[in-house]
Parts: sequence; structure tokens; C-alpha cells
Amino acid sequence: MAHTTVLPPDHRPVVISGPSGVGKSTLYQRLLDEHPGILATTVSHTTRKPRPGEVEGTTYYYVSRDKFESLIAQDTFIEYTEFGGNLYGTSKQTVIDQTAKGSVVLLDIEMEGVKQLKTEQLRADSQINPRFVFIKPPNLTVLEARLRGRGTEDECSIRKRLARARAELDYAETGVHDKIIVNHDLEDAFKELEDFVFNVHSSRG
Repeated sequence: MAHTTVLPPDHRPVVISGPSGVGKSTLYQRLLDEHPGILATTVSHTTRKPRPGEVEGTTYYYVSRDKFESLIAQDTFIEYTEFGGNLYGTSKQTVIDQTAKGSVVLLDIEMEGVKQLKTEQLRADSQINPRFVFIKPPNLTVLEARLRGRGTEDECSIRKRLARARAELDYAETGVHDKIIVNHDLEDAFKELEDFVFNVHSSRG
């Protein structure tokens, strides 16, 4: 698809999820890079400390744990999670504001966040009604090879990621996503994802 400046007919936020190592982040970033001004992301809140080069309000909103817990109590987040001893959350207002500006918001969210979003979606007063895409590996053997190929994981970490991947794949089988894309080939998977986001219903030979 050529770069477009036309908003898709369905401009609800798009949630992209999938197990670690499946290529989700690569697909997500490529969508953003190829459709600037149409697709947008949000700035999450976190309780972790800024790293060198990170910018408040651009990389994250950095808040204390007390502040974060206060924001949870105020029903600020559409989803939040704890990872590595730090809390991370996506605020409802950032998604609403970006959508109001005419952008399709892309969200890269893990399984627990998807579950929270599904609950949010059922609320009568919810202003968030996203579309859900799951990026699936051809099989767990391929996923394990990709994780090992990174060279950044120890054996314990790989086993944990594979166990989590099995849980994510089982959850995807329950029909919670609007689209499941099997990433056999990154280029094909990207075209399929792009077509879904932009509501292109065409057959490819």
C-alpha cells in the first residue's frame, strides 16, 4: 500500500498483541513509520525512573507509585500492568485525545492489558472501542528459535516466555480478537495487518 493521508473508514484504536519474539514490535513500528500523520501512538505512565535520553511526556510520563495508584483509583487507565517491579499504564484520555485529532491510535498491549480493555469495552459509558489484532507464530518451535536467535535471553527467561506464549495462544483461540495474523513471513504479515487497519478487503495472488 502506498503511503496514505486518508483516515481509514473505521478509525477506532487498533490493539496489537502477541507473544514475545513473534515480530509484533517490528510490525507495529513499521506501520507508524509508513503512515505518519494518520497512525499515532500514546505516551504511557510509568513508575520507573527515566533512563538517559528519555524525555518526560515523550517517552513516558514518570510518576511515583503513590501517584500511579491514585490514578488507578481514579479510573484513569484503560489498562495497566506491573513488570520488573514497575507499573505501566495507558491513560484513557490520551487515546481519546489522539482519536479526536483524527489519528488512528495503535496500542502494543500484552494479554492482561487486552483482558482489561475487553472489560472496559463492555462498560456502558466507555469511550474506548478498539479493534483487536493478534500476531501469531507459525508454531512454538519457530517462536523458540526466534527467541534463542536473539541471543539476549538465558534459558530460564526463554522457558518463561514460551510458557507465557502458550497462555497467550490459548487466549487467542477463545475468539477475543477481530483478526489473527500468522507471521510466517514478515512482509506478508505486514501487508495483512496494514490491510486490516485500513479496511482493505482485497485478495492477493
